[in-house]
Amino acid sequence: MRVLIVTAVAAEADSVVRGLPGPAPHPDRAPGPGPRTLPGGYLIHHRGDFDVLVAGVGPAAAAAGTATALALAAPAPAGPSATATAPAGYGLVVSAGIGGGFAPAAPTGSLVVADAIVAADLGAETPQGFLTVTELGFGRSVHLPPAELAARAAEATGALLAPVLTVSTVTGTAARAAALAARHPLAGAEAMEGFGVAEAAAVHGLPVLEVRAVSNAVGPRDRDAWRIGDALTALADGFRALGPVLAAWGGPS
Repeated sequence: MRVLIVTAVAAEADSVVRGLPGPAPHPDRAPGPGPRTLPGGYLIHHRGDFDVLVAGVGPAAAAAGTATALALAAPAPAGPSATATAPAGYGLVVSAGIGGGFAPAAPTGSLVVADAIVAADLGAETPQGFLTVTELGFGRSVHLPPAELAARAAEATGALLAPVLTVSTVTGTAARAAALAARHPLAGAEAMEGFGVAEAAAVHGLPVLEVRAVSNAVGPRDRDAWRIGDALTALADGFRALGPVLAAWGGPS
């Protein structure tokens, strides 16, 4: 089964690729071919049955990049125009990268696997409080990864299994963090791409998973407290453990 893993930036993609199963490059040999560029300028790395895409920051960019990669990988239709070299489509899409963790459940350097991918700020403010786009009747605000796969992924990586919130504006104040925690008391992390990736995967009828390595606490913006390097290392370590789980997963029965 081919798996598409979607990241926002190149540093995240590099960490994921470093952790995925496959032979390490020999120190005395020239490095292998670099990432390929898809239409739209998206970079995609290939490592066995895994493709790692750099789609850009935010839910819109993530959705556009994911949809592009999925459309290009879709199998050719059957019939006289079909060819034996047409690529097989993907069986799973994974949103991956670093993000903020909700303390104390998800400390810096830990991993969170989503049991729900939530569009936390897609909706409307009202005098009675925030209403999700689902409550407004305009669509969905939650995607659910396959429960068995999410549980296996969390167990293999030692991750917290919890909702991951997708936001268009990263939390930078205590008041905003408190408001999100009040609306989503079980949330483990926030990031900016998961829901966009999930929307694109759903259009193609594919299951989705989200994995986040925590680089900072959700709350007041304090760049001195960020641990991006530690989070990227945790992301690579996580995919080193997660690769066999993804490779063995055959989809819902």
